[in-house]
Amino acid sequence: MTYVIAEPCIGVKDASCVEVCPVDCIHSDEEAEQYYIDPDECIDCGVCAEVCPVEAIFFEDDLPEQWADFLRINREYFQK
Repeated sequence: MTYVIAEPCIGVKDASCVEVCPVDCIHSDEEAEQYYIDPDECIDCGVCAEVCPVEAIFFEDDLPEQWADFLRINREYFQK
């Protein structure tokens, strides 16, 4: 299980989550519209979700159905 960043992050890219992540598993690049959580590095601490100003970060099991594709999108970002 891991945390997932969903649609509310798109276009916002607030780096609060990056700053508090104890294992540095949240990444992005200039072309990306949002941040992504590396599922292999995430330790499920939840600190990122607590500081997200747009409430875009969800525990995998709690990801709203309308954003279910973001689980795949986050994983695919790290398969490049």
